[in-house]
Amino acid sequence: MKLGIAGRRDHKPSEMSGGEQQRTAVARALINSPAIVFADEPSGNLDFRQRPQNSINYFSNSDRIWGTRFVIVTHNVDFANMADRKIEIKDGVISG
Repeated sequence: MKLGIAGRRDHKPSEMSGGEQQRTAVARALINSPAIVFADEPSGNLDFRQRPQNSINYFSNSDRIWGTRFVIVTHNVDFANMADRKIEIKDGVISG
């Protein structure tokens, strides 16, 4: 899976964009091939935030390639609607 950060390996976090830092965090979460990753607003600083399909592809590809599942918390409705399963909490009521 390509996260578009290979060319930034010698850069300090302060020299990277918010999106590059966020993709680095995703890489760190996946490095040991965990069975599950809990992610809070993983698309928050991504520089392709306006195209949530790109974001969800990173997560769904990791599921397909390594078997890693993601539990994602997000306020981005478009991003949430692309998930395999969606559970909503609104005014303390759980639905989904």
